[in-house]
Amino acid sequence: MAEIQFGDELENVITRDEWPLDKARECLANETIAILGYGVQGPGQALNLKDNGFNVIVGQRRGTRSWDKAVADGWVDGENLFEIEEAARRGDIIQYLLSDAGQIAQWSTVRPHLTSGKCLYFSHGFAITFKEDTGVIPPEDVDVVLVAPKGSGTSLRRLFLAGKGLNSSYAVFQDATGRAQERVVSLGIGVGSGYLFETDFRKEVLSDLTGERGVLMGAIAGVFEAQFNCLRKNGHSPSEAFNETVEELTESLMPLVAENGMDWMYANCSTTAQRGALDWRHRFRDAVAPLFDELYQSVSSGDEARIVIETCSKDDYRESLDKELAVLAGEEIWRAGKQVRSLRPRA
Repeated sequence: MAEIQFGDELENVITRDEWPLDKARECLANETIAILGYGVQGPGQALNLKDNGFNVIVGQRRGTRSWDKAVADGWVDGENLFEIEEAARRGDIIQYLLSDAGQIAQWSTVRPHLTSGKCLYFSHGFAITFKEDTGVIPPEDVDVVLVAPKGSGTSLRRLFLAGKGLNSSYAVFQDATGRAQERVVSLGIGVGSGYLFETDFRKEVLSDLTGERGVLMGAIAGVFEAQFNCLRKNGHSPSEAFNETVEELTESLMPLVAENGMDWMYANCSTTAQRGALDWRHRFRDAVAPLFDELYQSVSSGDEARIVIETCSKDDYRESLDKELAVLAGEEIWRAGKQVRSLRPRA
């Protein structure tokens, strides 16, 4: 473990140099990793672990789209693909990667198979942090750990195949065996993390829920729509409004920020853009700061978790979600985006 200086703070991080893949495989050589859930994070983590030489099986409900996806990805029914309960029984390390609502629904099935010495792994601190609402309370004689890749399972897999990695946070909630630390670090390296940074379950879920509702998804979608609608209202074409709002950001500017930072991107754009951005960023920051404070309070109080649990547990949730997503897809900005993407040059 290395201490890295971030501003005035020291953070504990673990890189592949400090914990090589060979060491990770050696630590988990005699353990079967059961991936429960093959939806968002499951495919990327399962395939990366398998390709990295770990003993992996998948647990998923038969007859679902996720089961069919697992089969299409090469998992074999009865060999390394099983129903959730059977995979939980077989696994020494149970990676609980069902949705938050799915974890609640399947807990009574999984809980009896968490026998002494096993390891329960999460990629989100939700179920444990809000255990009074979720009912997910692990037995005291199992390790409980977390590795949370900072991105989608699709990104985790794509970066792995490109020889890169997606940074992940990690945490130990319960160390029953004395091996929780080596288990979680080995798993973090095994799933394809670029590096691991230390957190705890509560901090992970508070930052994650804030990020999803804020900059990563909710805020960025809202800002996109506001600027696009402003341009359209003032006579700009859909193509021009979309290119100036979304396309230039995602295709040109954000890759530069990812590679070199915001300051570098500012330094390498026109003086007109520099001046305007430097002046207006303060106004945007000050305008949205109260909204972020309100959001964080809603997350930290547990209100957002309760909304998720109540809404996602409804029988018609999937149907309702599909309707909401259809409304989003039908907005002019995203209809324009579909057209713009179709015009991109193909290699």
